[in-house]
Amino acid sequence: MSVRLGAEILFWGSIGAFIYTYLGYPLLLALVSRIRPRGVQRASTDDNWTPTVSIIITAYNEERDLPAKLENTLQLDYPRDKLELIVASDCSADRTDAIVRDFAARVGDSFQVRLHRQVERLGKTAAQNAAVELAKGDIILFSDATTLYQPNVLRVMVRDFADASVGCVAGRLLYVDPAQSNVGQGAKSYWGYETFLKECESKIGSLIGVSGCLYAVRRSAYVPLPNEACSDFIIATIMVEQKLRAIYEPEAICTEETNQRTKKELQMRVRIITQTFSDLWRHRAMLNPLRSGFYAVQLLSHKVLRYLVPVFMILILLASIPLALHSAFYALVLGLQVCFYLMATAGWLLEKVGKRNPLLALPQYFVLANLASLIAFGKFLSGERYARWDTAREPIINPALTPAPGTLTASPATTTAIAHTGETSDGA
Repeated sequence: MSVRLGAEILFWGSIGAFIYTYLGYPLLLALVSRIRPRGVQRASTDDNWTPTVSIIITAYNEERDLPAKLENTLQLDYPRDKLELIVASDCSADRTDAIVRDFAARVGDSFQVRLHRQVERLGKTAAQNAAVELAKGDIILFSDATTLYQPNVLRVMVRDFADASVGCVAGRLLYVDPAQSNVGQGAKSYWGYETFLKECESKIGSLIGVSGCLYAVRRSAYVPLPNEACSDFIIATIMVEQKLRAIYEPEAICTEETNQRTKKELQMRVRIITQTFSDLWRHRAMLNPLRSGFYAVQLLSHKVLRYLVPVFMILILLASIPLALHSAFYALVLGLQVCFYLMATAGWLLEKVGKRNPLLALPQYFVLANLASLIAFGKFLSGERYARWDTAREPIINPALTPAPGTLTASPATTTAIAHTGETSDGA
């Protein structure tokens, strides 16, 4: 085999895998969801379907955002006698615990509020597991301290659990980016694509992941997860293993600010993808279509191939170099690739000096996301695992997220914690 023929096979094979991952798989989902859609037997509004609900907020040093989150939770449209709120503090070192105690004292018996403080800091998933053990609700709703819910979230989510086949319900996350940053705008565009995939996967049968900031699980179906697990991702597979479904509820809406810096978004995505690699390996039997049917196709296409995209990109670039010496077409393709990477680099450099360019947002974010996959794969192979979260947040810049006058306020002290971005976790 000649070098040119080998390069062409490598080039077109990688191009084919790339196109299938980003275009072919969505088209396949759209087709299957139309041919054999699977509906949900929701409770009607006349049924007054109100099972007991335990809301679990996992927190580590959340004094900046927790007051607004608690006030937001208080405004949820759901019978108070059917609700309880558990804040699982993972050994917070700031005023997180005090804020919860103050809130509990203020609302009194009108709202069940409990603080659970971990004895040892073991990470988000371990704190969730511990909180679930304490929970009394038939439905467990998981949330982040940085996420704000619309008032009807609970009512539209719990009605889906009237269907006995539903084990998990994921809400709709809307990202906001007040700073109009390149990273934030790229994340919003990328998330719009992920939302389309969620809608189709849910219609077919089950999601393969959820937004970690808004999802609910049937208490009887929850099983303790490993501390290093990415609960946002693996919870859907846990449901499918029990012959249940994880579905998408677009009417359950929450909002969350995006990261605004490449470094922070990269760190977050590397952590989540490394955890997801571990989860995929731990549940690798689900990648077998003979065992899990079309769900295996979803896992292979949406996760495995998606995380292999940076490998395809590198192979396409390397194969283009020798081919460009003999063909104007391949020379053009090589030039376009170089221009794309230069645009991504330019977006990053402009960010470093406090400037932005909307035209560079998507190239910058696309390269960032695939770089994160490459780094995460290396960390997974080396045996590195994540459980804790430790990243500095941006200061508050959105007045809409600030508690109203007369409500709980946080200390002005600097907070260190990760910005919980839920699907991006599932869609990482």
